[in-house]
Amino acid sequence: MNPILLDFPSQFFTERLLIRSPLPGDGKVVYESIMASINELRRWLPFAQKEQSEQIIEANLREAHLRFLKREDLRFLVFHKETNQYIGSSGLHNPNWNIPKFEIGYWIDSRHSGQGYMTEAVQGISDFAFYVLKARRVEIRCDTLNDKSRSIPERLGFTLEGTLRNEDTSVDGSTLRDTYIFAKIDVNSL
Repeated sequence: MNPILLDFPSQFFTERLLIRSPLPGDGKVVYESIMASINELRRWLPFAQKEQSEQIIEANLREAHLRFLKREDLRFLVFHKETNQYIGSSGLHNPNWNIPKFEIGYWIDSRHSGQGYMTEAVQGISDFAFYVLKARRVEIRCDTLNDKSRSIPERLGFTLEGTLRNEDTSVDGSTLRDTYIFAKIDVNSL
């Protein structure tokens, strides 16, 4: 089946969060969040190495909206359900619809770090993948030195399947880095 024909919601809720696909007009709030968190984001994420502007972010989110509709990549924005305050970004990336399987990526506005929001979001997105999209496998990859990122799959019961040695470079390109691969599988598919 052509994935573009798959019908599923573009938003859902967890206990404290609204998780939805990007929409035109989201650039301002995401840009402000990136700028408030840029020092932390620069340590780990390639996009944070580049020049940022509200227009660049708005264009990127509009592209993400189109990719969501085309089922090429399912980026989600995370908002507080009560206050509608933007918390961070996550999503189901690198989809393989034949299996189906996905990779969850995430970053959080550092002003909201340490409150369990991203753990809750990743749990919600993982549940969405398994129960709505009928995923057979969900992965989380992270730099072995990124303790905060690693703690999320560990807390959520993902299995550390391995370490890819010299698999990537640091975001500044100066050193080789190792990557952890965590995964959950649909046990009903065994």
